[in-house]
Amino acid sequence: MNIFDEDDDYLVTTPMQNFFNIARMANTDIVNNEMDKLFDRMAIMEIMLEEKGLEEEFEQMLKTLPFTDAARFEDAKNSLYIEAVGAIVSQQE
Repeated sequence: MNIFDEDDDYLVTTPMQNFFNIARMANTDIVNNEMDKLFDRMAIMEIMLEEKGLEEEFEQMLKTLPFTDAARFEDAKNSLYIEAVGAIVSQQE
């Protein structure tokens, strides 16, 4: 299965657009498994923050970081999208 459509130039899309394009075309089970892994990671991060008493600090960063350090935030978010695409694509036949 070729998940890269010849009419779709994935090199000029954003990492988020690329992720959703790939996720729509990829095997549903693979996408579901990768999404479940992301939720596992988020659950563990929430538990860690809770155990360390950092929930309020996290919520504050969640509200401010996208504006106060937009480039760093976008780079981190894009890295996650790229990592997810790589994990999905590497499992395709």
